[in-house]
Amino acid sequence: MSVSIEASPPRVGASGLLRGLWDRRLDSYPENGPRTFYLGIVVLATIVLYYELYVQGAVAPTVMATHHMSFTFFVYISVVGNAVGAFASLIAGAADRWGRANMVAWGLGVTAVMIYILPELNGKWSYSILFGVIAFIEGIILVATPAMIRDFSPQLGRASAMGFWTLGPVIGSLLVSEVSSHTLNLQATNWQDQYRYAALAGIIVFVIALFGLRELSPGIRDQLMVSLRDRALIEARAKGIDIEASLRNPWRQMLRKDIVGSAFAISVFLMIYYAAVGFFVIYFTAVFGWTSAKANGLGNWFWAFDAGMLIIVGILSDKVRVRKPFMIVGAVGAIVMTAIFAVQAHHPHTSYYSFVVIISLLAMFLAIAYAPWMASFTETVEKHNPALTATGLAVWGWIIRVVVALSAIFLPIVVTAVTPLVDHGTTVAEAAASPAGKTLLSIDPATLAALQKNPLDQATDARAVGEIMAAQHVDQATAISHLQLLATPAGQAQIAPLAKYGAKVQQATKDAPDQFETWWWVCLGCEVLFIPFVFVMAGRWSPKKAREDAEAHERRVQAQLAELEGANA
Repeated sequence: MSVSIEASPPRVGASGLLRGLWDRRLDSYPENGPRTFYLGIVVLATIVLYYELYVQGAVAPTVMATHHMSFTFFVYISVVGNAVGAFASLIAGAADRWGRANMVAWGLGVTAVMIYILPELNGKWSYSILFGVIAFIEGIILVATPAMIRDFSPQLGRASAMGFWTLGPVIGSLLVSEVSSHTLNLQATNWQDQYRYAALAGIIVFVIALFGLRELSPGIRDQLMVSLRDRALIEARAKGIDIEASLRNPWRQMLRKDIVGSAFAISVFLMIYYAAVGFFVIYFTAVFGWTSAKANGLGNWFWAFDAGMLIIVGILSDKVRVRKPFMIVGAVGAIVMTAIFAVQAHHPHTSYYSFVVIISLLAMFLAIAYAPWMASFTETVEKHNPALTATGLAVWGWIIRVVVALSAIFLPIVVTAVTPLVDHGTTVAEAAASPAGKTLLSIDPATLAALQKNPLDQATDARAVGEIMAAQHVDQATAISHLQLLATPAGQAQIAPLAKYGAKVQQATKDAPDQFETWWWVCLGCEVLFIPFVFVMAGRWSPKKAREDAEAHERRVQAQLAELEGANA
């Protein structure tokens, strides 16, 4: 069958280079090669944006020390960033009317420049304000990017495409971990370079997007596309679409229970993911006594298995043409693994590789649920109005950022041990490792109290010297010199943090396992809450029924093409 379709050529190319940097619309659906290229740029943009957003996590202790921030202040930077990002997501709904590509391309350039400037600022308030501006811009872009993924992905390939898109936060986290682990120790006094590396990556992808990224014209993107075979019909129908009518009352059209409910469900389902991003290192160092390097190494397993499964499950979901069974399997598996993980809070001797297995399986089940959910969510939006994809995604973007902000507020309230451990844990550890600190900790508390009551009592002095000799395996003369150090100004300076914060840190270390376990059970409850909302989303449960729907759709497309061909004859 031959169908005559008159479609104007892309505006770029015919308009010159300068116009192509702003007018990026394509009036015909691209072939597979260019389409894959555009999708690749969007995925790269998403990865680098999350890299920029997460990079401060690699140097958080240094940022707090440099700018004299408490842990609570640092947490609220994240809270405010997510809050402004949430409202920026609502603004991104305008992408349905004004387009997506310029938001992505030019936004990449602006954020890269700001990320480069961020570590050069002096003072916690200037740092916080600029971080908020960056979060605002990224909140807009990170709604526009999945909208573009949807535009260039027919439903029968949507889960695979969304699987690649969801690599953004995962690969972004991996990049932060890999780059910092290989460069931060080499330049420990120049932590600002971590931001510069992220900014350089942003500039590179900005240049690629500036010259290479294109988007579909409204008449093409505002239609439902099930498979690539719909292309000819969509291009033909695009001429008669009333764009203004399809965009009227966008929020009224998108504030539906299936859209809002499913967006809320996935947002709370990912509570364990937010904790992994922000608190896994603190959890494993505080509860299990691991080094930061060891804890970050465990995170690499989490992100790697998450990334791999996102791609695999996306391909499988597209192959069998269903989403919901994968979401249920992923949710149930995540619930089981979160329960096992929570129980380990009371087993401080659990081995490193036991945790590798647990969190790798947890990451895989989260991915099994998430990639098909992204595909199903865009299909749920399309069920109501495919012209308002960005508006629907803006609803999701607003809800998820509000949930992230609330989780950042409430985790330190539930896990109160986090604040003293982060604010004073390092200081207390350094004091304990000092000569005076080691001596102080070598003396029995009862002996120490007697010394403080009567420093001239020879029997107490002798008992203290004996305890130092036994604990530190030194001779009597050395033990006496160590005891004498405690009475000097230098010794007092070394042990001052122990006197001021030691009790708080010790209590926090004791409380941390129970408190973290409570939070893991909260995360599990949120995963359970996700399951009912799967049933309100678009899509079949049965691969057979889904295949029959696709075949029926293909017959309708062929019939409409034949009708158009007859009309044009």
